[in-house]
Amino acid sequence: MSVIPADPAVAAFVSAVNGGNRDAFFAVLAPDATMSDDGSERDLAGWVDKEIFSADGRMDIETASDEGRTLTATFTNATYGTMRTRWAFTVADGRITRFETGQA
Repeated sequence: MSVIPADPAVAAFVSAVNGGNRDAFFAVLAPDATMSDDGSERDLAGWVDKEIFSADGRMDIETASDEGRTLTATFTNATYGTMRTRWAFTVADGRITRFETGQA
């Protein structure tokens, strides 16, 4: 069973990913949110469409720390299959301003 992150914004992010809900996903992000993948800055909208929403991305959270803002998860999508990933979130005023992901 997947761990539920303690941070409400991060929990909403995971729920939106797993529900395939692009609108809910972007609603939890700050308007100027940024992200990186394996240490490289990415275009957030393009990345999430390619890696999550058009590829049926799913997160199964294994561990959560840093008040629910740092996760280890099994991430699965139709493009790359299943991989162990790490996620780190910056949250301000209840919205995610940045997330960093990559292989764990």
